[in-house]
Amino acid sequence: MEFPQQQKPAGDGKIVYPPGVKEITDKISNDEVVKRLKMVVKTYMDMDQDSEEEKQQYLGLALHLASEFFLRNPNKDVRLLVACCLADIFRIYAPEAPYTSHDKLKDIFLFITRQLKGLEDTKSPQFNRYFYLLENLAWVKSYNICFELEDCNEIFIQLFKTLFSVINNSHNQKVQMHMMDLMSSIIMEGDGVTQELLDTILINLIPAHKNLNKQAYDLAKTLLKRTVQTIETCIANFFNQVLVMGKSSVSDLSEHVFDLIQELFAIDPMLLTSVMPQLEFKLKSNDGEERLAVVRLLAKLFGAKDSELASQNRPLWQCFLGRFNDIHVPVRLECVKFASHCLMNHPDLAKDLTEYLKVRSHDPEEAIRHDVIVTIINAGKKDLNLVNDQLLGFVRERTLDKRWRVRKEAMMGLAQLYKKYCLHHEAGKESAQKISWIKDKLLHIYYQNSIDDKLLVEKIFAQYMVPHSLDTEEKMKCLYYLYSCLDTNAVKALNEMWKCQNMLRSLVKELLDLHKLPVSEANNTAMLGKLMSIAKNLPDAGKAQDFMKKFNQVLSEDEKLRIQLEMLISPTCSCKQAEICVREITRKLTFPKQPSNPFLEMVKFLLERIAPVHIDSEAISALVKLLNKSIEGTADDEEEGVTPDTAIRSGLELLKVLSFTHPTAFHSAETYESLLQCLKMEDDKVAEAAIQIFRNTGQKIETELQQIRSTLIPILHQKAKRGTPHQAKQAVHCIHAIFNNKEVQLAQIFEPLSRSLNADVPEQLITPLVSLGHISMLAPDQFASPMKSIVANFIVKDLLMNDRSVGNKNGKLWSADEEVSPEVLAKVQAIKLLVRWLLGMKNNQSKSANSTLRLLSAMLVSEGDLTEQKKISKSDMSRLRLAAGSAIMKLAQEPCYHEIITPEQFQLCGLVINDECYQVRQIFAQKLHLALVKLLLPLEYLAVFALCAKDPVKERRAHARQCLLKNISVRREYIKQNPLAQEKLVSLLPEYVVPFMIHLLAHDPDFTKPHEYEQLKDIKECLWFMLEVLMTKNENNSHAFLRKMVENIKQTKDAQCPEDAKANEKLYIVCDVALFVIANKSTACHLDCQKEPVLPSKFFLVQDKEFKNDKEYLTGEMRQMLLTGKPKPAPVLATVNKTLTVPGRRIIQKTTTAPDTTSNTSTNSSPLVTANNKNSSTDSSESRAQENNENPVIKKDETKKDEPSQKLVADAGIEASPVRRRGRPTKAAAAAAAAALKEAGALPAGGGGGKGRKRASDTTTDSINVKMSKQSQQQSDEGTKRQIDLQR
Repeated sequence: MEFPQQQKPAGDGKIVYPPGVKEITDKISNDEVVKRLKMVVKTYMDMDQDSEEEKQQYLGLALHLASEFFLRNPNKDVRLLVACCLADIFRIYAPEAPYTSHDKLKDIFLFITRQLKGLEDTKSPQFNRYFYLLENLAWVKSYNICFELEDCNEIFIQLFKTLFSVINNSHNQKVQMHMMDLMSSIIMEGDGVTQELLDTILINLIPAHKNLNKQAYDLAKTLLKRTVQTIETCIANFFNQVLVMGKSSVSDLSEHVFDLIQELFAIDPMLLTSVMPQLEFKLKSNDGEERLAVVRLLAKLFGAKDSELASQNRPLWQCFLGRFNDIHVPVRLECVKFASHCLMNHPDLAKDLTEYLKVRSHDPEEAIRHDVIVTIINAGKKDLNLVNDQLLGFVRERTLDKRWRVRKEAMMGLAQLYKKYCLHHEAGKESAQKISWIKDKLLHIYYQNSIDDKLLVEKIFAQYMVPHSLDTEEKMKCLYYLYSCLDTNAVKALNEMWKCQNMLRSLVKELLDLHKLPVSEANNTAMLGKLMSIAKNLPDAGKAQDFMKKFNQVLSEDEKLRIQLEMLISPTCSCKQAEICVREITRKLTFPKQPSNPFLEMVKFLLERIAPVHIDSEAISALVKLLNKSIEGTADDEEEGVTPDTAIRSGLELLKVLSFTHPTAFHSAETYESLLQCLKMEDDKVAEAAIQIFRNTGQKIETELQQIRSTLIPILHQKAKRGTPHQAKQAVHCIHAIFNNKEVQLAQIFEPLSRSLNADVPEQLITPLVSLGHISMLAPDQFASPMKSIVANFIVKDLLMNDRSVGNKNGKLWSADEEVSPEVLAKVQAIKLLVRWLLGMKNNQSKSANSTLRLLSAMLVSEGDLTEQKKISKSDMSRLRLAAGSAIMKLAQEPCYHEIITPEQFQLCGLVINDECYQVRQIFAQKLHLALVKLLLPLEYLAVFALCAKDPVKERRAHARQCLLKNISVRREYIKQNPLAQEKLVSLLPEYVVPFMIHLLAHDPDFTKPHEYEQLKDIKECLWFMLEVLMTKNENNSHAFLRKMVENIKQTKDAQCPEDAKANEKLYIVCDVALFVIANKSTACHLDCQKEPVLPSKFFLVQDKEFKNDKEYLTGEMRQMLLTGKPKPAPVLATVNKTLTVPGRRIIQKTTTAPDTTSNTSTNSSPLVTANNKNSSTDSSESRAQENNENPVIKKDETKKDEPSQKLVADAGIEASPVRRRGRPTKAAAAAAAAALKEAGALPAGGGGGKGRKRASDTTTDSINVKMSKQSQQQSDEGTKRQIDLQR
């Protein structure tokens, strides 16, 4: 619009004042000016736009009021009144102002704007006039006149700054509304918003300003909401220049763009409609810090409570998710932290986040893996429904993380969830069921080697799973039902935990006992040994040793501290007493107070492990009451999710375990009365557990509880005579443990049982044999002689040497316990009786042991069919082979019998680990490992594990390797911890297993053609299976020691058959293969070895000095084949296609590898790359499920000490032909047999190409003969190799 020309006032330029108002000039005082202006203000206030005459009349006055005298008047009252007049003038003369000069208009509006600062003080007497001024300006939209001014932006900026600066919390809604109207009209009716004006609005959103003036922030927020359609373009332009074009100079707010975006998004997402695509561009910036800033911003936008950005802008959301895989660590970390808020505020996005969190849970950065756990756990603690099973699975995985901080966070997080939802049931049974696996998983971690993990599991158990702060009844109820719901491995872990704590208590008790003895060198040495053992059970063993020495010093100086510690570990210490003792001991060690006291922390670790915070007499009593309620049917078993039978059985098992660790707590008539009731129950397991509890805790029954004694004795007699085998064993041991007249009691059982033995009724023979065996072992002086006639006349002659019944000829190599014939079960128990009888005597004066060993060897040679009448079934023969092998191994644990076991008998025993039946191999290996790891068996039996390299089942090889690792580490640790062990290095040092291994392999029945590659390859694999573990480290020049030991063996003769040239040659060939393997593994093996190895004379005959064996038994071609798997290429061909080489570079020969059937689960493969030693194999579980039967169900870890068995559901297999040699076929032969089976159609489709255990025949026709009928098989040659029933 064009401004009109200056209007002329009426009366030839003379100013007309309202009636009663005198002329206002600079000649009068300020007070008079104010007085006259007030009347002018009143006049203009009463005028309206229709008063044309008055408008013309007072036009001169209007022009006069805009003069410099008024606009620059120093009196603020004058300025306020003039401003009010001017505002009214703009209202009256609207839409055309009486002022035409652009400069004059600018001055007027800047003047009015300055007066608006008076709005700040609401308590001012003039505030109403300031409010009137604001109201007038807003209502008339007077500032819109400025749009035509070239520099109107200056006026608007000043106005906005003024309004934002004056607003405060004392202003009412009307003031804010008028300010809003005034500013919004300028934005919405103008041609656009300049950057400077936009800055005056946006600056109020910056956190620093926002905190200074909350009302200004609210005003800006409301203004932006109202003007979103108009201002959005200006905002987009600003962010486009800063974000995309990088022009940070366009605004002083450029450095706050991300804060502004966050605030604008919170105000109205529509303000950023055009900005969001620009953020996607910034997310892909090359600058890591810039990406980090954008990620932080978007994390807040996506994670905000009511944000719909993810659904509205899917491309940006997907681009943001991509930053979870950013190369910049802080970016990934920020993304993971965001996920927590996102899961809580937007459960619908959990699916999108899951995959990315999965990847980040395996992030190489520890901090990121840690925060993934924190993210998931925090969301789960808020509401379990926010985290799906997959997310919880990530936390579960991290409990096995390589970093302690991550493992700890995962374990503690799961423990918190368990306590919240399973213990306190804060979200109902459904949520509790969802995470019911946590209790098992946490306890499984106790199997880890790290002491930190074990300590944390103990802490979690005491604080989260069974909180020790609960009262006794509630605590025991919690433990009772927890134990009932745990899986098998978790139960074992919990039992192990109590066992470890009890062992540590024993160590502390022994230490305190040493303090009571006079000071001596021997006493100090013993103390040091105890302190070292205690320190091994605490974190950071190095520091723990120092702190334990310091603690021991404090104990020696402070008698009161010793008394408190003795009370703490006393069997009669109650849980409440334990808390007091721990508090007192801690208080004594707290002085002087320090900010950080690592010594005190270490002692606290010790006290937490040994303090009985759960179990005391009161707790056992509460457990027994719960058990009684379950028996009576009045307990809450069903409500707790277990059946009454399960509760009773688990409750008894729990009490049985506690009877080992806290026997004193059981000593009460009430407890024993309840256990007597359990003895009368029909459940065999319950009765067995009850007897064992009596055995462990009943030492004072005879003297203090006569009534219990009189009731218990007849029950024990009855169980020993007619109970189950396990009950009979426990009953005999119970009588022996708790009664003074045990000889009389045992005789009352022995006499009638020995007279009633009848081989014709094997069903009634098993329990008597168990009882007689254990009686003769526990009381050999009294019963060894009577047993000799029973053994000779009945056990051997009548039972073992006779087959009265014909076995089930179904061809299976193993069958379930209930399918085993009573006669075979009786024979197995007869073998065990022989062993127990000999173990009781512990001498071989009567040569009974020699006879027994010959009998057991004969059973192994005959493959379990001692009579060779072919009446016994294949599965029963497997049972008897296992029993015979286990028996020899058991006798070898007694030194007097180990001496008389011949090398041939040792080899027969060892070959059981290569038995054709999977279960025999499995159970025998487990028994072998348990005896070795307890240092009960001589070192030579460790060599048996080398034969496992030939096992076609990957799982068995992996198990054998773990057994080797464990046994070797146990022996090395034992040598370190026991100085006296140095004198017995020959029987303890793991390296000394090598001579036994070489001798065993030289006599392997499979090793018949010592110059054939396939057989040598098997020997090499067996050697490497053991040597790989032994040579992991070159401690004390052990590699050179091994080489020297093998070289020394080559200078001896085989003691088993010293004059047999072929046997000696096989021994030397195995030595050469061993030297070949050692040399290829280690360069250090050629160093000098000062120590002279000692060779066992039982296996090797040392020759005189003139004997020198320097012959190389392996040809160059054979070495090449063992190294590469194929013969060295002919020289002519090598010349034709000679490989181009670079000087100094090694040529790596490529070999074609066949599928793996021999590799271990270890990532450390043999250094000798062979062609056939890496054959593919199916999963261990699959292979195990396919061995021996078509659909067997094999349960792990269900091997029992007295009667090992595997519950299998088996289908019919293939009848095998008998064979006269022990051991099992080579893997190559097994594979060939399986291929023949498949070709012949004997195996179902898809089931014939895996790990076969059929015994291969010597010829191809022998393999194909598998498809013959049972009748034709029985008529086949005796020389046909046994075939194993295995579906692959």
